[in-house]
Amino acid sequence: MASIHHEIFIAADPGAVWDAARDVGRLHDRLVPGFVVATEMLEGEGAPVRRVTFANGAVADETIVSVDDDRRRLVWAIKAFDHHNGVLEVTDAEGGAQVRWTADLLPEALAEQVAPMMAHGLTCMKAHMERVSVDS
Repeated sequence: MASIHHEIFIAADPGAVWDAARDVGRLHDRLVPGFVVATEMLEGEGAPVRRVTFANGAVADETIVSVDDDRRRLVWAIKAFDHHNGVLEVTDAEGGAQVRWTADLLPEALAEQVAPMMAHGLTCMKAHMERVSVDS
């Protein structure tokens, strides 16, 4: 199984970064605009599922596993993969927030596609959240 780990410092209030991350249906305008172009919450019973459309045209249905406000930790699973467990954590850091994004996935070959997308997503998150922080 591939495990991908990325981390980035964001010069913005950690509470604001978490508030945008926990708003699972609004990735496209609150957390990573430009990386995600649309987010739709799908109807159904059980755990919430969001359909995410990325700027590169890829679409993923993601089951929201956990939104933990105390730990500022979001967990989701991409349904189309044999296995996917994504975790985003927002922690306090001097002058801002530290954001960690981890993905465990199968098949391992997908890591070659997923790892650069994750890195790009964090870069977009940083740019957006720091811009929002300055505008506030």
